[in-house]
Amino acid sequence: MGRYIEQTESRSELQQRIAADLRAKAAAKAKQEGGAGDTYYNAPDGVADSAYIKGTKSTTTLAPAWVLLLVMAICVFAFFVYQASQ
Repeated sequence: MGRYIEQTESRSELQQRIAADLRAKAAAKAKQEGGAGDTYYNAPDGVADSAYIKGTKSTTTLAPAWVLLLVMAICVFAFFVYQASQ
């Protein structure tokens, strides 16, 4: 019980060795994957790498009509629910 009270919140020697081992493994994996010299995040930025957009078409002028039809369908459904509840 006395040992339990004397414990400090610092890392034990085993925890320090495990942490050092994990850091070494992570560094080796990053070096293997080529992450050492590159920037941290190499995802497409959407401006220079926008080749995936080629061949797609923009929204047509019928989009507001579809939204209007959806709103009307919701209104009709709400009206039927209202009528059925009376």
